[in-house]
Amino acid sequence: MLTMNSIMETITMIQDEHLDIRTITMGISLIDCADSDIDRSCEKIYDKIYSRAKDLVKTGEQLEQKYGIPIVNKRVAVTPIALLAGVSGGDPVKYAKTLDRVAHDIGINFIGGYSALVQKGMTAADQRLILSIPQALSETELMCSSINVASTRAGIDMDAVRLCGEAIKALAERTKEQDGLGCAKLVIFANAVEDNPFMAGAFHGPGEGDCAVSVGVSGPGVVKRALEHVRGEPFDVVAETIKKTAFRITRVGQLVAMEASQRLGVPFGIVDLSLAPTPKVGDSIGEILQILGLDAIGAPGSTACIALLNDAVKKGGAFASQSVGGLSGAFIPVCEDAALAAAATAGELSLEKLEAMTCVCSVGLDMIAVPGDTPAETLSALIADEMAIGMINKKTTAVRFVPVPGKRAGDRIEFGGLFGGGTVMAVPNPGKSARFIRFGGRIPAPIHSLNN
Repeated sequence: MLTMNSIMETITMIQDEHLDIRTITMGISLIDCADSDIDRSCEKIYDKIYSRAKDLVKTGEQLEQKYGIPIVNKRVAVTPIALLAGVSGGDPVKYAKTLDRVAHDIGINFIGGYSALVQKGMTAADQRLILSIPQALSETELMCSSINVASTRAGIDMDAVRLCGEAIKALAERTKEQDGLGCAKLVIFANAVEDNPFMAGAFHGPGEGDCAVSVGVSGPGVVKRALEHVRGEPFDVVAETIKKTAFRITRVGQLVAMEASQRLGVPFGIVDLSLAPTPKVGDSIGEILQILGLDAIGAPGSTACIALLNDAVKKGGAFASQSVGGLSGAFIPVCEDAALAAAATAGELSLEKLEAMTCVCSVGLDMIAVPGDTPAETLSALIADEMAIGMINKKTTAVRFVPVPGKRAGDRIEFGGLFGGGTVMAVPNPGKSARFIRFGGRIPAPIHSLNN
């Protein structure tokens, strides 16, 4: 049973170890807002989101005051907009601007769901939405976008992969005054989950109910502090320590999620225990790897350490909540993690090593700044490689690249806030994949997808 006693033992974690509720995210289905008239559809969308989520920020602030737990972001995720665009046949940018307007009016930090699910093929509406992403994300402030281009069951839609590479390149150019920061709000997925509360990849999947509230808890600093007490111990002791710490962190998320659900009158969704770092020193996945004996992040052993961390987090969290979901693992967003960014600057961490680490971590090649002159075909080929890892390994993987206009490998960039900063990373063999991308079509699903 959850009581106040279950939260008291986390006071030190909150005050000294950077534990926070990274996000309370309300998922809202917009299926009943579909209309053949896009203007009527947008009116329905605004009204429904406003009516359901108007008290989300106030509720989050009340819970912060009650428990003394920082709640960093209040967010909304909605039905993939391509589904509504398929009914209206209109310009999907109208939906984007409606979502951005209601997000501002209810005071949330971000709204996600400018999305399409195209792992097996694209409808006309899906294609229109992907093509509109550069305009939509450059002309809005709070909206996030995601495209699922691959799955273990369906394979990889290479036509969609090509379009996504082109969209990233065009979006970077449209937001060049902010060093291409618009690309930080676009995620390309394989095996995307429908209940992810973390931006920029959040959307409310078609298989979800009408509305739900989910919580994402983040605690790299807490795990780091716990591991300092077992420094030098065998890895089985390390894994057990991470499991116990993950359990305690998840209990905090469960408490906050259940009370938020009651106050908002919305069903509880899931708790996502993802060790999502921030640019703060002490709140880093990279620092955990250093405690585990790596003198350089990216050195041999880095992939094994991430595998241990990711697995132990999932095992510990699974028993602490009635419904653990989302991604629930370890993120390695380079620009958003001070130690990872420093390793990239020092030349210790390469794009190739990061790709290997994504085989065993949550998500994938996340928040990586690359040279602005990287060809769109090369971006698409990097996406395809990461999608293949997700497809073959039956896991969620993703790409969030920021091609920084006018910057070359080794140049320093600062995005600010939770987006952090770091060094532009070198891309291997740029411009050598154009013929591969032009093949198009679909890379078939692996044989182990036939598991019925």
